[in-house]
Amino acid sequence: MRVLHAVTLHSPTHAFGGPVRVALNLAKGLRARGHEAALLALGEGFDPMPAEVEGVPARLYPARRLLPLGFSGMTSPALLAQAGRLVRDADLVHVHLARDLVTLPVALAALRHGKPLVLQTHGMVDPSEKLLAKVLDAVAVRRVLRGAGAVFYLTPHERTGLDAVLGAPLGTAVRLVNGTPAQEERPELSGPPRILYAARLQARKRPVDFVDAAAEVLRTHPEAQFTVAGPDEGELPAVERRIAELGLTGRISVPGSLSSENVLKELRRSHVYVLPSVDEPFPMSVLEALSVGVPSVVTHSNGLAKDIAAAGAGRAVEPGPAGVAAAVLELLDERENQAASAAARKLAAGSFSMDAVLDTLLDRYAGILSSR
Repeated sequence: MRVLHAVTLHSPTHAFGGPVRVALNLAKGLRARGHEAALLALGEGFDPMPAEVEGVPARLYPARRLLPLGFSGMTSPALLAQAGRLVRDADLVHVHLARDLVTLPVALAALRHGKPLVLQTHGMVDPSEKLLAKVLDAVAVRRVLRGAGAVFYLTPHERTGLDAVLGAPLGTAVRLVNGTPAQEERPELSGPPRILYAARLQARKRPVDFVDAAAEVLRTHPEAQFTVAGPDEGELPAVERRIAELGLTGRISVPGSLSSENVLKELRRSHVYVLPSVDEPFPMSVLEALSVGVPSVVTHSNGLAKDIAAAGAGRAVEPGPAGVAAAVLELLDERENQAASAAARKLAAGSFSMDAVLDTLLDRYAGILSSR
């Protein structure tokens, strides 16, 4: 089976975050099971554009920013012109859908050419009062939602939002959690405690809360080391300013964006992973931390919060630095950390393994293809 995975943007800085990670994990898993899977996306920051990404064949088109709307304002005339040919070469088109000028045109091209289409929205298609969102919903989003053979969602909240966007119950909705490949276990750690944040530096992710929590943790563990890693999406000046205000320059490292390989290296030497974001659907960075065996601290509005709390794989807290700091301090206790680390590995391998995700995915693919 030839499957084309379309996602908005791939870059060396991993600026588009989780959807690209999910698309690559699924494509690699499909290829391991004998299928042909490829990636289609805009590319930015490459010279030349790579022909494959992490072993997955890729068609990356140079990104052009037509409108000052972040990812939504990016596209490629060449990609748009060739979308029809690209989808015709696939047996099934899997679009990681956002309200943008890449994934929407590819999904529409699949419908136009009669190709089986599945959508995965990653929480990116939610009810919005913005004028552009309303226009896109009217001319394209509802059309592709109705035309898809399956629409994968992560949480009940996301499913409710999709129904609201469509204006009716979405009959093809299927829950598909994010999965993470098995990873080498974190080795036994020595030296000072290391606490990691590795996500985009944007307001919803609350990286400044991480900095404020670090100041509190350092009162108890003055030798602790902190890292704030990730591409800047507007919060880097605030992070650097807060570090300076608290006198933590040299105590908190801000290395910028890390490759996937280097994120895993950082995780393997970290005692605790922290993602203080709010309304986070299903973060891949937390799944990767769990797979390595790093106890994680998240807020209650994180889609993984209940699983982490129930398994004892970390802590779920109220938003804000006080709760984050208290949770980190608990998890820096050696016995607590070891227990949470083992629980994290078990949770990732049991509930969020790639094998389980791929079984669900392939079953749905087969159902769609057989019904045509």
